[in-house]
Parts: sequence; structure tokens; C-alpha cells
Amino acid sequence: MRRLVPIILIAFTLNLLPGSVFAGIYEDLFQAIENDDTQVVTSILERGMDINTVDKSGNSLLMLAVQKGNIELVRFLLNHRARVRVRNQYGDTPLMFAALKGNTEIVKLLVMAGAEINHGGWTPLLYAAFGGHDETVEYLIAKGAEVNAIAPNQASALMLAARGGHGKVVKLLLDAKADPGYKNAQGETAMKWAAEAGHREIVGMLKKSGARD
Repeated sequence: MRRLVPIILIAFTLNLLPGSVFAGIYEDLFQAIENDDTQVVTSILERGMDINTVDKSGNSLLMLAVQKGNIELVRFLLNHRARVRVRNQYGDTPLMFAALKGNTEIVKLLVMAGAEINHGGWTPLLYAAFGGHDETVEYLIAKGAEVNAIAPNQASALMLAARGGHGKVVKLLLDAKADPGYKNAQGETAMKWAAEAGHREIVGMLKKSGARD
């Protein structure tokens, strides 16, 4: 029977490789992710490359797999204990990327793996509302997402959905008790943003919820 070489020994061997060789493996890894080549990615990782390797922008392999929508690779990385609460240099997390894309299946995988739903700055719910992804919004709300969280630009999820014309998301947020009267520092509201964007139906929904100009 063929004997498997322990991963720790492989990892030690990789660390002894010349810099140019290691750099080549590193480049091959990220090129494989870019090409959506799961087989090559997993092969490199199984040879000892750190599962939490990041690119020059601080994007982890998990983040990149999420951005590509590669569910198979996301599962592989999570099964091999990839960190789910890691952030890149812009403060984004894997869950935020999944929410922005509206990939609810990946959102669920990340949440089940311990991804943080509520935190400072932009949140997964804010990203999902901005993108108009009602299924993702509904799931995040059910999991306890703070519906009145405020983004760094002082926008609420309701404001973002209203400006984008995402009626289903607006309804979900209102049903979850999102504040229709919230105003940013400029005195702008969800209804003002909806009106300026010409979304009359959403303006009507907000009026019925008690919103004012």
C-alpha cells in the first residue's frame, strides 16, 4: 500500500524550497483560482500550501473562491478550516462578498461555519440590500442581522434598497422593522432617495409604513 507523506512534512519541505520555486507555486495557486480550476487548487493545497494564504490585497483563498462563486472550492476550504472571519485590506469578509453577489448557498455555508453577521462598518446585510438580493436579505434577517445597521457612508440597508429600486428587499426590511424615518447627516431618507431615483412604487410603500419626506 502506498504510504502518504504527512502534511506537516510536506509543509516543512515547501518552506525549504528556493524563493523562486515557492513564488512559482504561489502564482500557480492564484492562477488556478482565477481559472476556476478546483482540481489544481486542491492539489496544491494538499501538498502543503497554507489554507489561509492571501494575495497582495489580503484576499484569502476563501474570499477568492467566494468571489468566483465556486461552491465546491468553498466547501473544501471550509472543511480544511479556512478562517471565515478574516478581512482583506478594505475590511471585506468572505460573507460580505457572498452577500454582495447574492449567492445564498455560499452565504449559508459561511454562516454555518461561524461567519460574523453583525459587525462595524459595512455588513453583509447592507451589501445584500445594495445588490437587491432578496433571498439573501431574507436569510440574513432570519439569522439575526441588524436591519438598522448604518454603513460608513451613513446609509441604512433600507436607503440602499430604496435607491436601487429593490422593492422586494424594501418590503422585507420594513417587515423586519427597519426604520423608515432614519435620516443621515444630510437629512436624507430612504423615501427621498427612492423619489430622486424615480421609484414611485417604493415611495408608496414607504409612505404606508409611516415615512415622511
